[in-house]
Amino acid sequence: MPWYLYLALKQLFPTGRKFPFFTAISVLGVALGVALLIVSISVMGGFGHQIRQMIVDTQGDVQVRANGLIQRPDDLLQRVEGVPGVVAATPFAEGVAMMEFDQKPAFPVIQGIDITRVDKVVPLRRYVRIGSMDDLDDDSVILSAQLAISLGARIGSTVEVYSPLLLEKIKNDEVMLPRELQVVGIFEIGHQQLDSSVVLVTLRTMQDLYGLGLSIHGINVKIAPKADPDAIARKINSAIGAQHNAVARSWIDANQDFLFVLQLEKNMIFFLLTFIIVVAAFSVTSSLLISVVRKTREIGLLGALGGKPRHVAACFCFQGFFIGLTGTAVGLLLGFGFLHVRNDLIRVFTQLTGSEEVLARFYQFAELPSYSDPRDITLIVVAAIVISTLAGLLPAWRAAKLKPVEALRNE
Repeated sequence: MPWYLYLALKQLFPTGRKFPFFTAISVLGVALGVALLIVSISVMGGFGHQIRQMIVDTQGDVQVRANGLIQRPDDLLQRVEGVPGVVAATPFAEGVAMMEFDQKPAFPVIQGIDITRVDKVVPLRRYVRIGSMDDLDDDSVILSAQLAISLGARIGSTVEVYSPLLLEKIKNDEVMLPRELQVVGIFEIGHQQLDSSVVLVTLRTMQDLYGLGLSIHGINVKIAPKADPDAIARKINSAIGAQHNAVARSWIDANQDFLFVLQLEKNMIFFLLTFIIVVAAFSVTSSLLISVVRKTREIGLLGALGGKPRHVAACFCFQGFFIGLTGTAVGLLLGFGFLHVRNDLIRVFTQLTGSEEVLARFYQFAELPSYSDPRDITLIVVAAIVISTLAGLLPAWRAAKLKPVEALRNE
């Protein structure tokens, strides 16, 4: 080991002594900055990752929609499934209807799914908490969890669904009775809005409620793993042509504005919180400058013994590097430790402040999500170590400029 590297370690972590105060403060500053960056970026990444996963799990990788109704769904399905890179496709129809149970009304979004195809495209089955998707037929319904709680419905309950066609029938002096459906399942996705306003029925039931005949509103598409959704969407558009008046859009394209805002917020948080590490770097610079002043005679002695100025400078640069390395390691432990218990801490905080419902209503998630992208963690680690190392440049330059004779005369 070079002498200047050994000396840098000994000055920061002397043997047989308590942890030096200035070293502890410098390391703690870097650690807190790294921990705060990891927690903030991981939580923001968690929101983005969970929203992306939720979109794909409920809408597929690519979605084909028309301006109106898709009149020949079988032909369109065949064309879509024939595109290279498409694994499966499933039709759907959706709309808003009035639902009533025990004189309690609700106005959920009713989604009609093809129960023979849906499992190949979107994993709705994994979100069914009570009951089973296998029990869903033309006379039954699966409710979202919060909607079931607000209505007071449970497995075996019979709900009444009023179709928008009821208004058209009234205009023509006709009578249309509500559709009675039995609750056979309750699902929970984890998103407050979806869990309080979505209902699943069979495609035929939805077509009857809206008078669609054999028409549908769109097709959800699952693509091969690691395939580019935008590229597959372009291939689908080429395959279906203009005769179906339908357009395929990837989930990225359909939600690009929202995803851009999420990424912008994440980048701004990273940029702003990086200044915490910069502030910690100033404390590193300050402590190393004090060390240069206190050890002026020792620095002069090193020069008198043959130490070159660049080696003396390297000694203080390496001290900044070791502070950054140690602080980053401690920050990683603090950051990931907090993320591990984040939901317990949030739960205690919301209970003390009485803000559980507010958190769920505004942030739309049952729990605080977290996703640590390896690229983000690497960027944080590199930034912290580089900034801390650069913080040692000024003290290193100051130490390298000292002349051995003048330094030895210093009192």
